[in-house]
Amino acid sequence: MARRALILLEGSRYNGPLYVRAAPRLGLNPITLSADPARYDYLAAEGIEAIRVDTDNLDALIRECSRLRATYDIAGITCAGDPFYATVGKLCCYFSLPGPNPTSIERCCDKFTQRQLLEEAGVPIPAYRLATNATEVESAAEEIGLPVILKPGAGSGSRVVRLCRNMEGLIRHNY
Repeated sequence: MARRALILLEGSRYNGPLYVRAAPRLGLNPITLSADPARYDYLAAEGIEAIRVDTDNLDALIRECSRLRATYDIAGITCAGDPFYATVGKLCCYFSLPGPNPTSIERCCDKFTQRQLLEEAGVPIPAYRLATNATEVESAAEEIGLPVILKPGAGSGSRVVRLCRNMEGLIRHNY
């Protein structure tokens, strides 16, 4: 019987060690796929198998997981950070594993698309504008009125989100 593996797509200095310590307690062999495994010093310290692969290339990830499947029973594929949630979903779909719906993840991580979907569903949302440069940001703030919340177009967890009460704050946070 093949050993069971949990594949971690990219690591994290924060919760990556938690994954690799929890996996053996669940009877799983943790394996990390990373563009640069040396970034995660805990992998070598814990003796965790780490494979260098282009994590921005879905086909390369499929090939590597297929290769691993010849040796392991892959119990699951996960990640430690939001840039890879949709990719994990695509890999789980490809390998018929439980996982997130990649289309839903992509929609949730694209804040403009998310707002459009909420608006279409009748959910009340504050005024917003999509701006791709500083001039558009300033124009949108003038149109909406201050204060405004400045957000990146993609991501989650309120990273780089700023409340701008005046134009000086908006300009400072927009660069």
